[in-house]
Parts: sequence; structure tokens; C-alpha cells
Amino acid sequence: MLQPTVSDRSFQYGDGIFTTMLVDNSQLVLWDLHWQRLAQSLQRLQMPPLNEQAVKLQAEQAITTPSQVVKLLVSRGQGGRGYSPAGFHEPLVYVTNSPLPDYQQQRQLGIRLGVASLQLSTQPLLAGIKHTSRLETVLLKAEAEQSAFDDLIVCDQQGRVTELCAANLFFKIKGQWCTPKLDQAGVAGVMRLWLLQHMDVQQGYYPVTALDDATAMFASNALMGVVPVQQFKQRPFNVDEVRPIQQLVPFLAGKISC
Repeated sequence: MLQPTVSDRSFQYGDGIFTTMLVDNSQLVLWDLHWQRLAQSLQRLQMPPLNEQAVKLQAEQAITTPSQVVKLLVSRGQGGRGYSPAGFHEPLVYVTNSPLPDYQQQRQLGIRLGVASLQLSTQPLLAGIKHTSRLETVLLKAEAEQSAFDDLIVCDQQGRVTELCAANLFFKIKGQWCTPKLDQAGVAGVMRLWLLQHMDVQQGYYPVTALDDATAMFASNALMGVVPVQQFKQRPFNVDEVRPIQQLVPFLAGKISC
């Protein structure tokens, strides 16, 4: 298995992208969507394209148990000095595995959300990409861990609701499921994309005050799937509103008590 060196550009400059995949029944879940985001991210960062079948095989070879996490990181390359990307013609692919966290309690009971004080920088060129320059996310996670909540809703510097620390956010207003547009900041998760393909969801720019009218909320990412919000600030939500959506997700269907 390829190992990075200290000269790797993903280590030196955060010059790389990554994706974190669920393994269920010894299969990579949502591979097509993970690959779609990887390929689009490579193009946006002006990195050479990769061969999908070769990368998928590398990821599959990392699977050691029926249920786990496989992380795939792509770096622009190793060596050289300075910021210039010139001369790097073959991205390097690193694959690791780890145990799958147990999300069953969160899926069943829901999570409590507050609002982060740290706001995300807006950069349309990088918006949506899961790149390896994640210092904002590190600081947000630290803020969440020091809060009285399970996670925090994060806004961009214009005060628009964007995401959670490591998940996307959906909320229901006047009977319509909504989610923030992610063309200015944030990470466009593959579970979010799958839900957009299978649900009627309105995307838009929402101030935090818009959430005062929400009657239900849930978080999503590729590992935990769909997790209901039981409380936002001091306001409780009925998690049963989210049960039909959990049952939509193939790897969650039948695993949640209604």
C-alpha cells in the first residue's frame, strides 16, 4: 500500500482531495457518487484525471471486514518545493481503512444542534469539494466538542446556513424539505446528492432565522446516512418526521424502529 512522505503536497499544502466511504456487506456504498465528486474535484483543481476502475480496485482491496470505513485520498504528488503545481502529471492515491462508528443511537434518538460562532470562508472555486485543507473544519469540531450540543450548524461569512461540522443539513419549512445551496462554501456530500436525486428538495440561501420556521431537521453523510435532529437550540423536534426518509436509504431500510 502506497505511503505518503513529508514531501507529499497533500501534507505540505493541503493540495489534495479525499472521500470517506461506507463499506456495507463488503461492498463500497454509493461508489458512483463518490467517484463523480472525485472526478469533478480533480478537474476543478486542474489535476490530471484518474482511471476509475483502477482506483475502485485499490479501494476494494482495502476492504477487510463486511462493515467498515474506507478512506481514499488523492494528492497532486510528491517532491518539489514551492506552491506551483507545474510538473505534477500523475496524482497519487492513498487508501486506508478503519472501524465503522456506531451511529445507531443517533439514528434512533436524534441529535441536538446549536449554531457555531466560527463562519466558513466563501470561495466558489473550492465550494463543494472535499479537499485536504480542512483547518476550518478542525476548529469547528473543537467548538462543537466544547459546546452543550452534539453538533453545530455552520454559516458562511454572509450568515447563510451551510452545513454541520461533518454533515449536510436538511430542514422542513411549510411542508417542503430544504437544504442550503453549496456553491459558495461547504462540502457537497454524496449522501446529500443521493437524497437530492430521490426526494423533492428545495435548494437555496437561508439565514439562521429561517430555521425558526422549521418543523423538522436531519443531518446526512455517507457513513451515518440520515440522522434526525431532536432539538435545535432549545426547541424540540419530532424525529418521526424523518423516519420515512431513513427508510428510503438502502443501507438503513429496516434498521430503524418507527
